Amino acid sequence: MSPGGQRCVWVPALVLVHCACVCPADLCNWRGSGLAREPRARAVQQVRLRCTAGAVEWLYPSQALRVVLEPNLWSARHTTLCVKPFGGFGGASVYVERAGELQVLARPDKVHCFHVEGPQKPAVFLQASVQRDISRRSVGFRYELLGNRSSAPDLRASRAVCRPCSDAELLLAICSSDFVVRGYIRDVSHDPLQQTSLLEVSEARVYRQRTGVFEQEPGMTGVWSGRIHTLLQCHVKAGGGQFLFTGVEHFGEAWLGCAPRYKDFIAVYQAAREVRRNPCEFPLD
Repeated sequence: MSPGGQRCVWVPALVLVHCACVCPADLCNWRGSGLAREPRARAVQQVRLRCTAGAVEWLYPSQALRVVLEPNLWSARHTTLCVKPFGGFGGASVYVERAGELQVLARPDKVHCFHVEGPQKPAVFLQASVQRDISRRSVGFRYELLGNRSSAPDLRASRAVCRPCSDAELLLAICSSDFVVRGYIRDVSHDPLQQTSLLEVSEARVYRQRTGVFEQEPGMTGVWSGRIHTLLQCHVKAGGGQFLFTGVEHFGEAWLGCAPRYKDFIAVYQAAREVRRNPCEFPLD
């Protein structure tokens, strides 16, 4: 234990003497250098971030860095931690700490998501590796704490995400999704390597979005466009007519959830409203 009561994490091949806490002014993101430390220091740099999403960049990594995620509004609904290392990640081994144990990320070029359990806050642990060329030593990652959603991208390997939504699932999706957008499918492209498809959505009306995934088209007031990801195995094709797109936003990307034709959604919503079974109000026009 450190003098401040912080707990050190022990990993093979690294002897930790004490913990050095860093309290950043930006509570969501951190950018720092391992060169700012004493050359013979054996301490683990500790950073505490208090947001549900952000980024960490570690320049010239030295020894180890532990990033504790403890958002101000922590609650049971934040049950999944997702980590996305920067492109070309190198110079450090990455671990996710859960319940006092470390789990290495075997594929640092991929997004990794973990369920968070217990009272201990999740943490990401980076152990620097020895490199001869220090001119380009920079490692980092983005993180998100998500709710326990069946459509979260960490569960997207399941073929269940490809099936059409039931009426009940659709009505719930317009209330709880990160984005709800009405628009046309302008184009669909496929990436066999990543096993994903990309929908180009145009002439859209945005009812809700968590971040800036959809952007307003230049010179067109109230008209938006954007891109939505889904699985290649879902065999999505461009089709005529308007659709109502819902889903989750993950690391600045939109991932498809329920997506009925708009006219079909209207029929479902009006039928539910007549019997007062709609879980939330939706603007009809």
